[in-house]
Amino acid sequence: MKDKYVAYVSCYTQETKDGIKIFDVDMKNGTFQPKSSVQITNSSYITISHDRKNLYSITDHGVEEYKIAPDGSLTLESAASINGMRGCYLSTDYEEKFLFVAGYHDGKITVLSLEENGAIGHICDEIYHKGLGSIVDRNFRPHVNCVKMTRDNKFLLAADLGMDHTKVYELDHHTGKLKLVDILHSEQYSGPRHIKITKDGKFIYIIHEASCMIDIYSYSVENNVPKFDKIDSVPTINDYHAGDSAASALNLSDDFKYLICSNVGDNSVVLYKMNAKNGSLEKKLCLPISGSYPKDAALFPDNKHIVSLNHESNTMTFFKVDPDAGTLVMSSKEIKIDMPNCIVFHKLEEA
Repeated sequence: MKDKYVAYVSCYTQETKDGIKIFDVDMKNGTFQPKSSVQITNSSYITISHDRKNLYSITDHGVEEYKIAPDGSLTLESAASINGMRGCYLSTDYEEKFLFVAGYHDGKITVLSLEENGAIGHICDEIYHKGLGSIVDRNFRPHVNCVKMTRDNKFLLAADLGMDHTKVYELDHHTGKLKLVDILHSEQYSGPRHIKITKDGKFIYIIHEASCMIDIYSYSVENNVPKFDKIDSVPTINDYHAGDSAASALNLSDDFKYLICSNVGDNSVVLYKMNAKNGSLEKKLCLPISGSYPKDAALFPDNKHIVSLNHESNTMTFFKVDPDAGTLVMSSKEIKIDMPNCIVFHKLEEA
């Protein structure tokens, strides 16, 4: 019996109340079939708990938690305020004890407790980033764009797009409090946006929106002190890219062999093969996605197709991909969808 998957797609809700769309995944043909939807306002980002039992989403009112049924359908179970402006990213720690929310608009990190059943509890900590950034059109203000725990569950990485750095916080696993222990400085005007970490936790990738670069770091811990060494910087665009390009999404393949990102303006998707030994990235392709403003892009779980979420053209486009040959071929009709933001694949439980 072949594995079955659903795909959750989060959307803004100016035209519809259904902020999360659920699709059955047609793995063979590399496309989706509409399944159901969830009413939620402006779901700017979603994530699934590491035990695959709960889905968490940003909403205008804070955060919401949904129980994932065996067939992939969602049931709202809990919600909480983040005591601030609407967030842009959220993630959990690896023990499912805390939920972290990044605040782009107010430069804030919010830590909330999680109950044993995954329900959202109280606010444990609130940290506002301070300082003056370097990007004029972002008002020189902090913009926390991503929050993600290291895989050893010791430190929270917080990418600040406005301040051109990523702050490193030690997590107190009893109180949920954060303590600043390090800062990873990016190039000026680069705009760190999203963070991904290899399966073994040894290498960290930070994509930069303004500079269209991915910085690669090695990570280790010595005497409870985190150590980050920058290995390389890799461009997300070709030399002949469109003007005013900006790097957007950053995603890992299910098997952790590939890293995929998208570029708005250039309207392209980039696929890298990851070197498990040294963390290096080998670019396999950088090709157009037949849509406008690809805010997110992801490989299907079998690595044979790619889906692009095109925020401004209100479409999802689908492609057959051959990483070794470096080819990307449109494989099915586009699907109309209002202002898609983020996609997560979920493997269904066997019947």
